[in-house]
Amino acid sequence: MVIIEDRGKQYKLKVGDVLKLPKISDKKPKDKLQFAEIVYYKNEKGETLIGNPYVKDIVVEATVLSQIKDKKIIVFKKKRRHNYRRKIGHRQELTLVKIENIFSSTEKKKPKVSKNTEEISKKTLETKGEKNGS
Repeated sequence: MVIIEDRGKQYKLKVGDVLKLPKISDKKPKDKLQFAEIVYYKNEKGETLIGNPYVKDIVVEATVLSQIKDKKIIVFKKKRRHNYRRKIGHRQELTLVKIENIFSSTEKKKPKVSKNTEEISKKTLETKGEKNGS
């Protein structure tokens, strides 16, 4: 789990989340993004890192899904006794982003190893040699 900061706002996310960010105009669908301003990081083992102000060497990779408009909100202004009423709508432009990976920038990316190959390698290590010490 990670908390990132992007353009003055903080977002709590994990791998696989879809995030609505204010529009990033120069990005198109399937473009890659990286967020390096990490405020808080917690790994699978339960170890936490809290930034001062940011955690170093942690990077979040994301992919742009699409550029969309949010649902319409109504802005209604009124002043009593002055016959003043204004009703306008607003649709915020957003960028949909999917979080792909969270990794340390100092480490090289480890290729994903399936559990079956790890179990096979453990079994081969256990079966080598005699267990009774002879």
